[in-house]
Amino acid sequence: MKVIFLTDVKGKGKKGEVKEVPTGYAQNFLIKKNLAKEATAQAIGELRGKQKSEEKAHAELVAEAQAIQAKLAEEATLVEFTEKVGPDGRTFGSITSKKIAEELEKQFGIKLDKRNIKVDSPIRSVGLIDVPVKIYQDITGVINLRVKEG
Repeated sequence: MKVIFLTDVKGKGKKGEVKEVPTGYAQNFLIKKNLAKEATAQAIGELRGKQKSEEKAHAELVAEAQAIQAKLAEEATLVEFTEKVGPDGRTFGSITSKKIAEELEKQFGIKLDKRNIKVDSPIRSVGLIDVPVKIYQDITGVINLRVKEG
């Protein structure tokens, strides 16, 4: 019997896969537990349509991520912070990924999730700093920061 897997089943198939399995196994286990459904012509058509729409959505997200990556790469995209600095040359407050995300949106209209901005330790020094960021899946960029004494 041909079935379409609705979830990953260890050793049998991955989600969205169409496979031939023994009829008894399909009816008594996979379909009963909602792990798979029978691969009718209509069900296969729905699956193909769903996969096409997912591919289109993925392509749009990749294009958007590449546009953000290009904008971050421009020299004009320099996120500026003016912080109070103590006598030792370190800032009083630290610049966290949340602050970077907020300033990036305020100054350039680029919206990024703070969890994707990779700040190893909060920034407390003055000067130019490059911060790596994961934009989408394997598309990464670098946010250029300038911390000034204020």
